[in-house]
Amino acid sequence: MNSLFDPPADQPRPGAPLAERLRPRTLAEYVGQQHLIGEGGVLRRYLEAGRLPSLILWGPPGVGKTTLAHLLASQLKLPFVALSAINAGVKDVRDVIQQAKSRRNTVLFIDEIHRFSKSQQDALLGAVEQGIVTLVGATTENPSFEVIPAILSRAQVYVLEPLGKEELTGLVDRALREDEALRRRPVRLESYDALLRISGGDARKLLNLLEIVVQAAKANPETGEVMVNDEVVQQLAQQNLSRYDKGGEMHYDVISAFIKSIRGSDPNAALYYLAVMLEGGEDPKFIARRLLILASEDVGNANPNALLLAQSTFQAVTVIGMPESDIILGQCVVYLATSPKSNASYTAIREARAFVRQNGVAAVPLQLRNAPTKLMKQLNYGAEYHYSHNGEGNFVFQEFMPDGLGKKRFYTPGDNPTEAKMLERLRYWWGEKYGY
Repeated sequence: MNSLFDPPADQPRPGAPLAERLRPRTLAEYVGQQHLIGEGGVLRRYLEAGRLPSLILWGPPGVGKTTLAHLLASQLKLPFVALSAINAGVKDVRDVIQQAKSRRNTVLFIDEIHRFSKSQQDALLGAVEQGIVTLVGATTENPSFEVIPAILSRAQVYVLEPLGKEELTGLVDRALREDEALRRRPVRLESYDALLRISGGDARKLLNLLEIVVQAAKANPETGEVMVNDEVVQQLAQQNLSRYDKGGEMHYDVISAFIKSIRGSDPNAALYYLAVMLEGGEDPKFIARRLLILASEDVGNANPNALLLAQSTFQAVTVIGMPESDIILGQCVVYLATSPKSNASYTAIREARAFVRQNGVAAVPLQLRNAPTKLMKQLNYGAEYHYSHNGEGNFVFQEFMPDGLGKKRFYTPGDNPTEAKMLERLRYWWGEKYGY
């Protein structure tokens, strides 16, 4: 825990990693998230108004959540204290609240707030309600799953976006140009590609990888230059970034490989990556949530039972916990990996939402509208609707799409036995209307 009410240090501690040495000290130095702090951004408007509400910053690792929290408090000259959900307990939370009572508007920053238990979050609630502290939480996980509703209702959630290529290469250039330690070894950078690819958009990982490479790469004996190219970066990264870290680093790489192995119907690779995560201390509920999503996105209606098993897995893991949850997770992983696959439903809803965003919302046909009042009945709301169960086979051919969208199709059944039967029914019901 930082010293209570101390502002962020102007200078990083001796021996700090490159990412810490280059941490922005002002909003002008901050990279990315212009939708929040740029001209007209919601957080900038709060700063201009001289106030800061409780908020939760949600985004992938290395996009500036912690730094932004520091800078918001610093800009408004507010007392600031930070807790890490990994190390802090209920007593730490209560101690902060007790000391904050004498310093109203204290900004309490909680890193990885999704790792706080319900009791720890409950301990915060009263202080947030009474304005004793302004809560700023940071999380890489969807707050809807892990932050209690009472806190969510009192804190605005803002999504931080991954940094773009120009922003990341700019960070590398700035590090080579400004950092005193790196400037001691003249660097000849031939390519950014491997640096960006291995760091995966994580600015902290990018800068620390850059430091590892510059320090470990061999200098040209004649010029003294350190040559940094994709081959050198790849070789040194394999040596230094191979340990699984559930708080970052390989976390997103391994979960990505895990999901893609199941999607690719390889239970052996999927079990390997599951074992890597479990041995690294990964939260089994995090894994179970990803399996829930995958069961719908990648297996879908090719095997509807997959979603039921994934839901049962999540519930069982929540109740049982480790170490026995590995058995349940392993069963679910093998089942999903060996199931037939279809992303037809996933593709359909993505296409439908994109269509609505692009074209707006069309009027609901009169025959489908509800008619709770006499006037609505006089206007023929619902008058021409045919109750489907009155038709042969519980089907009546009628128009459900808005005007002009009569033949628009979003769902195309996948190539598997279950959805092949769906396709037969759709052709029987709708004939040539949707082109099935």
